[in-house]
Amino acid sequence: MERTAVNPVTWSLEMGFNQGEVVTGHPRTLYCSGQTAMGADGTPQHEGDMAAQVALSLDNLEAVLAAAGMSLANLVRLTVYTTDVDLLFQHYGVLASRLGAARVTPTTTMLGVTRLAIPGQMIELEGTAVA
Repeated sequence: MERTAVNPVTWSLEMGFNQGEVVTGHPRTLYCSGQTAMGADGTPQHEGDMAAQVALSLDNLEAVLAAAGMSLANLVRLTVYTTDVDLLFQHYGVLASRLGAARVTPTTTMLGVTRLAIPGQMIELEGTAVA
């Protein structure tokens, strides 16, 4: 697989994402359902703690990727849904550091929403990965 970043402007690189990516030569694509801060037993975790919810949502996304033989490094698209954009920005380093450690800058969209499907959840991560 070859990834080519498309950045007609460069400000997004400072925030950890590419404007676009061209992916060629990939045999497999994984579309991940939205991952939230849910425990392995399906119970919501960390109500009111954005940083902990971001970390667990990432853990859950990584688990789906790993089950498909992939990692965060394979992400080409990440959609972030949050019930509180301002609060998420205060804890964005949790997300950015994990993506940075994986040396990946997927195309990203962040959306502020009224609520998520599970009460108490403040963030949901939806990804597309290629390998």
